[in-house]
Amino acid sequence: MPDVGEGLTEAEILKWYVQPGDTVTDGQVVCEVETAKAAVELPCPFDGVVHELRFPEGTTVDVGEVIISVNVAPGGAAPEAPEAPAAAPVPAAAPEPEAEPQGRQPVLVGYGVAASSTKRRPRKQVTATGAAPAALAAVQGELNGRAPAPVAPVPQARPLAKPPVRKLAKDLGVDLATVVPTGPDGIVTREDVHKAAAPAQAPEAVPAQPRPQVPAAAPAAAPQQPAPAAAPVAEPVAAGVRETRVPIKGVRKATAQAMVGSAFTAPHVTEFVTVDVTRTMRLVEELKTDRDMAGLRVNPLLLVARALLVAIRRNPEINASWDEAAQEIVVKHYVNLGIAAATPRGLIVPNIKDAHAKTLPELATALGELVATAREGRTTPAAMQGGTVTITNVGVFGVDTGTPILNPGESAILAVGAIKLQPWVHKGKVKPRHVTTLALSFDHRLVDGELGSKVLADVAAVLEQPKRLITWA
Repeated sequence: MPDVGEGLTEAEILKWYVQPGDTVTDGQVVCEVETAKAAVELPCPFDGVVHELRFPEGTTVDVGEVIISVNVAPGGAAPEAPEAPAAAPVPAAAPEPEAEPQGRQPVLVGYGVAASSTKRRPRKQVTATGAAPAALAAVQGELNGRAPAPVAPVPQARPLAKPPVRKLAKDLGVDLATVVPTGPDGIVTREDVHKAAAPAQAPEAVPAQPRPQVPAAAPAAAPQQPAPAAAPVAEPVAAGVRETRVPIKGVRKATAQAMVGSAFTAPHVTEFVTVDVTRTMRLVEELKTDRDMAGLRVNPLLLVARALLVAIRRNPEINASWDEAAQEIVVKHYVNLGIAAATPRGLIVPNIKDAHAKTLPELATALGELVATAREGRTTPAAMQGGTVTITNVGVFGVDTGTPILNPGESAILAVGAIKLQPWVHKGKVKPRHVTTLALSFDHRLVDGELGSKVLADVAAVLEQPKRLITWA
């Protein structure tokens, strides 16, 4: 079970896509796991035949545990022992080569223990390429107790990369062997893959790349993936059963812990405002027929997001976080706009990177991709990291308003209630108008009542008079 890059310690196996005896290729997705952040597909980093699945679906496994073994020799047979020198007695100062032949038989998907993975790959290169006499000489010299440098990242045939990065490279058609790694210990990062895939592409388009690519490579059974988490709740209750116990794990467990930590760490204050959004609703209808917005999903949430971005630009101190260790307020000069999404596995909050720099069509595209990916259960852990402020649209459930809890590490969250026709005094007369209630919760350690009120009032003002999107720009 590899560390997917977020420092997580365990994951639940949701579904196996292969069985013992199946042939697998480098980069092929072999299973889907759910971490405390999201559901992630794990690719196999080797060609061969599946030998054994160590854990059944529904099992929670610690990072580093072997979950699958693959025979990597031609035809799927157990790999033959490497060169004879590897079996010779090894001096105490150089024990690594002796352990390598044993570690090559059960091939761990991902990395597992770093020591075995980093040693195995250079050896595989020596035997696979047939064109590395210098590397072979270095290994033989080490066995004789005189070579001090077993690490050779330059000639190795298989670059180091975490499973999600390998999956991204496969989706983008990038050969990892051609990518220049910039991560620690020569590990290829997502940024390296993006640079190799589209070096001339605008930087703003990079964060949105993984989201549309992840669902594209999903197997035909992908729509069924939310079932493992939702099944315990959706199953019919047998007659006479008075209680049902549902294990708390994965995304739901992480969300619960985060909300408790947020509620009892940051002093929350929530303010409310009810506003006439009739003009905003008219603008939504106009934008739906606009040529520049053709093919994009235009809804009130899009303009609420734009209104909040305008309010943040006018009141930048709201876009900040509290650093307890350093006793500092960290003001962010970028906005990663989080959108709370309810999924079968629980509440997640992916965010739109650098939302402040996007045009309205770009924001609509990013918002549509974010929501679609979340509904499919394919949100990546990276998409949920680094948020600065969040919007939660409780109005889609017919709720008028609420008191949202801050996403950990953020200073503000805006709740948008249901938009309803209500009697409203407009130009001195009572008329039916589209009305909604906004609620803004903020961390009172760094946001005082004046700042919070200004931000909420600005959002309401833009939604009441959308022309302020231009005049306040």
